[in-house]
Amino acid sequence: MADLEIRDLTVEVDGAEILRGVTLDLEKGKTIALMGPNGSGKSTLAYAIAGHPAYDVTGGTITWQGTDLIDLTPDERARLGVFLAMQYPVEVPGVSLTNFLRTAVNAVSGEDVPVREFMSRLRTEMQELGVDESFLQRSVNEGFSGGEKKRFEILQAALLRPQLAVLDETDSGLDVDALKIVAEGVNRLRGPELGVLIITHYTRILRYITPDEVHVMSAGRIIASGGPELADELEERGYEDLKAAAIG
Repeated sequence: MADLEIRDLTVEVDGAEILRGVTLDLEKGKTIALMGPNGSGKSTLAYAIAGHPAYDVTGGTITWQGTDLIDLTPDERARLGVFLAMQYPVEVPGVSLTNFLRTAVNAVSGEDVPVREFMSRLRTEMQELGVDESFLQRSVNEGFSGGEKKRFEILQAALLRPQLAVLDETDSGLDVDALKIVAEGVNRLRGPELGVLIITHYTRILRYITPDEVHVMSAGRIIASGGPELADELEERGYEDLKAAAIG
């Protein structure tokens, strides 16, 4: 049995069906890339896994290590080790990065991590991700560039130490240097206790993060699955050609 099991998942948003029977497995220690054009349902799957209330699961199941996630709140899922890096991280004016991160770490761990221990870990991870210490005095994502926001998402993952990391379009809007830094951060997190689901519609991040499996979505369904070579095929053929082959 896989750690993450998604079976025949159907999801609606504002009454419109977006996912139309998605089945997917992911084990800890593995990295899966989920690819597809805009509007194919990739982000909907990410938010359904994380428990966003606007995404209504109308059928199927999402199970994480034997626990049915569908009726759990986002914070309950987070305490089980589920983490979502958002495509468009929101700004939280008035809430310092330091306080935000320490509150999150304490909430997920269920204990009050000593300040000195927390700050030591935080500074170490910030240095690894190239985040300047001046950011400790800034509000969450306020005035951050696109690359800085994405690095902050990976910084959260590094501190929270999830067992399942869903990375929704983490490469979106990044220049080459920022992409490399973020990819290096993800690779540092990878290991036997973490399953990673990378959601993207470009192959460029997969030049730095090699997945074990690649799946392609279209119109709310997975239409193709394979190894890393599927991403190379997609780069050559494009989504339309792959969709036509799947229909045929």
